Amino acid sequence: MAYPFSFPITFFWLIIVHSAFYNKKAMNGKLLIFSAPSGSGKTTIVKRLLGQIPELEFSISACSRPKREGEVNGRDYHFLSVDEFKKRIENDEFVEWEEVYPGSFYGTLKSEVERIWQKGHHVVFDVDVKGGLNIKRLYGQRALAIFVMPPSIEELQKRLELRGTETPETLAKRVGKAREEMGYTKDYDLVIVNDNLDKAVAETMETVQRFIQQP
Repeated sequence: MAYPFSFPITFFWLIIVHSAFYNKKAMNGKLLIFSAPSGSGKTTIVKRLLGQIPELEFSISACSRPKREGEVNGRDYHFLSVDEFKKRIENDEFVEWEEVYPGSFYGTLKSEVERIWQKGHHVVFDVDVKGGLNIKRLYGQRALAIFVMPPSIEELQKRLELRGTETPETLAKRVGKAREEMGYTKDYDLVIVNDNLDKAVAETMETVQRFIQQP
Protein backbone atom coordinates (compact mmCIF):
# COMPACT_ATOMS: atom_id res chain seq x y z
CA MET A 1 0.00 0.00 0.00
CA ALA A 2 1.36 3.37 -1.00
CA TYR A 3 1.34 6.15 1.55
CA PRO A 4 0.37 9.53 0.15
CA PHE A 5 3.14 11.34 2.04
CA SER A 6 5.96 8.86 1.35
CA PHE A 7 7.58 10.91 -1.42
CA PRO A 8 7.57 14.22 0.45
CA ILE A 9 8.93 12.53 3.59
CA THR A 10 11.66 10.73 1.63
CA PHE A 11 12.57 13.93 -0.17
CA PHE A 12 12.65 15.78 3.16
CA TRP A 13 15.07 13.25 4.65
CA LEU A 14 17.26 13.39 1.55
CA ILE A 15 17.57 17.12 2.08
CA ILE A 16 18.54 16.59 5.74
CA VAL A 17 21.15 13.95 4.85
CA HIS A 18 22.54 16.12 2.05
CA SER A 19 22.75 19.11 4.37
CA ALA A 20 24.42 17.08 7.14
CA PHE A 21 26.98 15.72 4.65
CA TYR A 22 28.03 19.18 3.51
CA ASN A 23 27.97 20.59 7.03
CA LYS A 24 30.35 17.82 8.10
CA LYS A 25 32.66 18.77 5.22
CA ALA A 26 32.61 22.38 6.35
CA MET A 27 33.29 21.40 9.97
CA ASN A 28 36.44 19.50 8.90
CA GLY A 29 37.79 22.37 6.86
CA LYS A 30 41.02 24.08 7.87
CA LEU A 31 42.73 27.32 6.94
CA LEU A 32 46.28 28.02 5.77
CA ILE A 33 47.35 31.64 6.15
CA PHE A 34 50.33 32.95 4.15
CA SER A 35 51.73 36.42 4.75
CA ALA A 36 54.94 38.06 3.58
CA PRO A 37 56.42 41.31 2.34
CA SER A 38 55.96 41.87 -1.39
CA GLY A 39 58.86 40.19 -3.21
CA SER A 40 59.45 37.39 -0.69
CA GLY A 41 58.34 34.61 -3.04
CA LYS A 42 55.14 33.84 -1.15
CA THR A 43 52.96 33.71 -4.27
CA THR A 44 55.28 31.20 -5.95
CA ILE A 45 55.27 28.96 -2.87
CA VAL A 46 51.48 29.07 -2.62
CA LYS A 47 51.09 28.20 -6.31
CA ARG A 48 53.38 25.19 -5.87
CA LEU A 49 51.29 23.95 -2.93
CA LEU A 50 48.02 24.40 -4.81
CA GLY A 51 49.45 22.44 -7.72
CA GLN A 52 50.52 19.49 -5.58
CA ILE A 53 47.82 19.18 -2.90
CA PRO A 54 44.36 18.87 -4.51
CA GLU A 55 42.51 19.40 -1.21
CA LEU A 56 43.74 23.00 -1.05
CA GLU A 57 41.84 25.87 -2.65
CA PHE A 58 42.87 29.48 -2.87
CA SER A 59 40.70 32.11 -1.24
CA ILE A 60 40.29 34.99 -3.65
CA SER A 61 40.72 38.27 -1.82
CA ALA A 62 38.73 41.42 -2.44
CA CYS A 63 40.53 44.70 -3.14
CA SER A 64 39.72 48.26 -4.08
CA ARG A 65 42.62 48.86 -6.48
CA PRO A 66 42.17 48.90 -10.28
CA LYS A 67 42.81 45.75 -12.28
CA ARG A 68 46.29 45.36 -13.73
CA GLU A 69 46.90 44.12 -17.25
CA GLY A 70 46.05 40.42 -17.54
CA GLU A 71 44.14 40.22 -14.25
CA VAL A 72 40.61 38.79 -14.20
CA ASN A 73 37.86 39.69 -11.73
CA GLY A 74 36.91 36.66 -9.63
CA ARG A 75 40.13 34.82 -10.48
CA ASP A 76 42.92 37.10 -9.27
CA TYR A 77 40.84 39.30 -6.96
CA HIS A 78 37.28 40.42 -6.40
CA PHE A 79 37.74 43.97 -7.64
CA LEU A 80 35.49 46.43 -5.82
CA SER A 81 35.24 50.18 -5.84
CA VAL A 82 36.19 51.97 -2.63
CA ASP A 83 32.52 52.79 -2.00
CA GLU A 84 31.41 49.19 -2.57
CA PHE A 85 34.19 47.88 -0.32
CA LYS A 86 33.10 50.23 2.47
CA LYS A 87 29.47 49.15 2.03
CA ARG A 88 30.43 45.50 2.45
CA ILE A 89 32.38 46.39 5.58
CA GLU A 90 29.22 47.98 6.98
CA ASN A 91 27.28 44.81 6.12
CA ASP A 92 29.82 42.67 8.04
CA GLU A 93 30.64 40.60 4.93
CA PHE A 94 34.38 40.24 5.63
CA VAL A 95 36.35 37.75 7.71
CA GLU A 96 39.07 40.40 7.78
CA TRP A 97 39.88 43.61 5.99
CA GLU A 98 42.44 46.36 6.15
CA GLU A 99 43.15 49.74 4.60
CA VAL A 100 46.73 48.83 3.64
CA TYR A 101 47.46 52.27 2.24
CA PRO A 102 45.14 55.32 2.28
CA GLY A 103 42.20 54.49 0.01
CA SER A 104 43.57 50.99 -0.76
CA PHE A 105 41.48 48.25 0.85
CA TYR A 106 42.08 44.50 0.91
CA GLY A 107 40.01 41.82 2.63
CA THR A 108 38.59 38.29 2.71
CA LEU A 109 34.89 37.74 2.15
CA LYS A 110 33.10 35.31 4.47
CA SER A 111 31.39 33.79 1.44
CA GLU A 112 34.81 32.61 0.16
CA VAL A 113 35.50 30.51 3.27
CA GLU A 114 32.06 28.89 3.19
CA ARG A 115 32.26 28.20 -0.56
CA ILE A 116 35.54 26.33 -0.20
CA TRP A 117 34.62 24.43 2.96
CA GLN A 118 31.35 23.22 1.44
CA LYS A 119 33.44 21.54 -1.28
CA GLY A 120 35.40 19.64 1.37
CA HIS A 121 38.56 21.64 0.72
CA HIS A 122 40.93 23.59 2.95
CA VAL A 123 41.17 27.34 2.50
CA VAL A 124 44.44 29.00 1.49
CA PHE A 125 44.82 32.70 2.29
CA ASP A 126 47.38 35.08 0.81
CA VAL A 127 46.90 38.11 3.05
CA ASP A 128 48.50 41.09 4.73
CA VAL A 129 50.06 40.34 8.13
CA LYS A 130 47.39 42.10 10.16
CA GLY A 131 44.62 40.39 8.23
CA GLY A 132 46.36 37.04 8.61
CA LEU A 133 46.64 37.41 12.37
CA ASN A 134 42.98 38.45 12.58
CA ILE A 135 42.02 35.21 10.79
CA LYS A 136 44.27 33.20 13.11
CA ARG A 137 42.64 34.77 16.18
CA LEU A 138 39.18 34.10 14.77
CA TYR A 139 39.71 30.42 13.83
CA GLY A 140 42.37 29.39 16.35
CA GLN A 141 43.57 25.79 15.99
CA ARG A 142 41.77 25.36 12.66
CA ALA A 143 44.24 27.81 11.13
CA LEU A 144 47.98 27.53 10.43
CA ALA A 145 49.71 30.91 10.00
CA ILE A 146 52.89 30.91 7.88
CA PHE A 147 55.15 33.93 7.31
CA VAL A 148 57.48 33.85 4.29
CA MET A 149 60.63 35.83 5.05
CA PRO A 150 63.16 37.21 2.52
CA PRO A 151 66.82 36.46 3.30
CA SER A 152 67.35 40.18 3.95
CA ILE A 153 65.87 43.60 3.27
CA GLU A 154 68.64 44.19 0.72
CA GLU A 155 67.74 41.03 -1.20
CA LEU A 156 64.07 41.98 -1.06
CA GLN A 157 64.83 45.39 -2.56
CA LYS A 158 66.81 43.74 -5.39
CA ARG A 159 63.87 41.44 -6.19
CA LEU A 160 61.47 44.36 -6.31
CA GLU A 161 63.81 46.35 -8.55
CA LEU A 162 64.10 43.40 -10.96
CA ARG A 163 60.33 43.39 -11.43
CA GLY A 164 60.60 46.70 -13.20
CA THR A 165 57.18 47.80 -11.96
CA GLU A 166 58.18 50.10 -9.11
CA THR A 167 58.92 53.81 -9.08
CA PRO A 168 61.46 55.07 -6.52
CA GLU A 169 58.53 56.24 -4.39
CA THR A 170 56.58 52.97 -4.49
CA LEU A 171 59.80 50.99 -3.93
CA ALA A 172 60.59 52.99 -0.81
CA LYS A 173 57.01 52.48 0.39
CA ARG A 174 57.18 48.70 -0.11
CA VAL A 175 60.54 48.38 1.62
CA GLY A 176 59.26 50.42 4.56
CA LYS A 177 56.13 48.27 4.71
CA ALA A 178 58.31 45.13 4.65
CA ARG A 179 60.28 46.27 7.68
CA GLU A 180 57.02 46.80 9.56
CA GLU A 181 55.56 43.44 8.51
CA MET A 182 58.66 41.50 9.53
CA GLY A 183 58.08 42.70 13.07
CA TYR A 184 55.06 40.39 13.29
CA THR A 185 56.90 37.12 12.63
CA LYS A 186 56.82 36.15 16.32
CA ASP A 187 53.02 35.90 16.12
CA TYR A 188 53.05 33.33 13.30
CA ASP A 189 53.07 29.54 13.72
CA LEU A 190 55.87 29.06 11.19
CA VAL A 191 58.48 31.33 9.55
CA ILE A 192 59.93 30.18 6.21
CA VAL A 193 63.12 31.96 5.07
CA ASN A 194 63.04 31.89 1.27
CA ASP A 195 66.72 31.94 0.36
CA ASN A 196 66.28 28.78 -1.73
CA LEU A 197 62.89 28.34 -3.39
CA ASP A 198 62.88 24.53 -3.66
CA LYS A 199 63.94 24.17 -0.03
CA ALA A 200 61.30 26.67 1.10
CA VAL A 201 58.60 24.83 -0.86
CA ALA A 202 59.61 21.45 0.58
CA GLU A 203 59.60 22.74 4.16
CA THR A 204 56.22 24.38 3.67
CA MET A 205 54.78 21.29 1.99
CA GLU A 206 55.81 19.00 4.84
CA THR A 207 54.29 21.28 7.48
CA VAL A 208 51.05 21.79 5.57
CA GLN A 209 50.54 18.07 4.89
CA ARG A 210 51.02 17.29 8.56
CA PHE A 211 48.59 20.01 9.61
CA ILE A 212 45.69 19.13 7.29
CA GLN A 213 45.95 15.44 8.24
CA GLN A 214 45.40 16.22 11.91
CA PRO A 215 41.88 15.36 13.15
